[in-house]
Amino acid sequence: MDLEAEAHKKKRELLVLGLADAYGDEMAVPKELEVDKDAPAPAAVALRLRVAMKNFFRSREAGEFVSGALAGAMTKAVLAPLETIRTRMVVGVGSKHISGSFLEIIEENGWQGLWAGNTVNMLRIIPTQAIELGTFECVKRTMTSVQENWKENGSPKIQIGHINLDLSFLCISPVAVGGAAAGIMSTLVCHPLEVLKDRLTVNRETYPSITLALSRIYKKDGIGGLYAGLSPTLIGMLPYSTCYYFMYDTMKNSYCQTKQKKSLNRPEMLIIGALAGLTASTISFPLEVARKRLMVGSLHGKCPPHMAAALSEVVREEGLMGLYRGWGASCLKVMPSSGITWMFYEAWKEILIVDRPHL
Repeated sequence: MDLEAEAHKKKRELLVLGLADAYGDEMAVPKELEVDKDAPAPAAVALRLRVAMKNFFRSREAGEFVSGALAGAMTKAVLAPLETIRTRMVVGVGSKHISGSFLEIIEENGWQGLWAGNTVNMLRIIPTQAIELGTFECVKRTMTSVQENWKENGSPKIQIGHINLDLSFLCISPVAVGGAAAGIMSTLVCHPLEVLKDRLTVNRETYPSITLALSRIYKKDGIGGLYAGLSPTLIGMLPYSTCYYFMYDTMKNSYCQTKQKKSLNRPEMLIIGALAGLTASTISFPLEVARKRLMVGSLHGKCPPHMAAALSEVVREEGLMGLYRGWGASCLKVMPSSGITWMFYEAWKEILIVDRPHL
């Protein structure tokens, strides 16, 4: 028993250090990475770190993470002008019409004005999409595996008096949970970049560059200024992200089953991704309007205290239709963005995760 325990402990240590595969079997170390047994501890640690990093970047999770980052960057580079117009219309800056807003931007800042804030937008979208898509895939896969295990071996139960509670949660969709987790995780990590992007887009004169924007926000509001509007952002992101991933996965699987196909081609990914984005955006758009008002309200000298106040302010000033002001521009941005993102993401996954083991 002692020998078995010692062997199990060694396998666990090797797996943690990246010197074993997913089954705990010790892997051969390349000659160029070999270290003398008598080598000092720092050299051994460096070896283990290098092997662990090499194994990580060969993993499925790393491939999904990189695929998400590349897909987000390529999509934003193409669609930045629509994002600029949408943001101005949502927060009530300038014309209420797409064409009018477009002409105003050209007159005020030239063609480059259509890409205002695009540098920080790219810095924002790369980690956001990487974290979001990577988290979605990981949580969905993990929850699906757990539910399958519970179906086979029985789920955990809690007894309270004479009542037995089944904690299997088999009715909960792994896709919906993965979508919600993706939205929450990406928002928590990347929200400061969203604040910077909005400030650069809406008020170019006050915030002409990323460094000046960071300096002025910090001087005025401290670190908390970079997380202005975090609560309403999470509230708005949760229904959007959940619906977005659920709709895409559901429509994709239903379409493949109907057509008896194993996977979608590029045009089909584009269309289904666009429809998923349209549905999610329509459902959550009023929350998006309120969120944008809260985030940039201080620029106009008035900032509603919370989400409900922002919503009531919009209804009072513009009526119920005000909750969907900028919805057309948003759809013009969200639909192609969603479709192109999924198309690029699936394409990069095919390149980076071909027959790759799940570690």
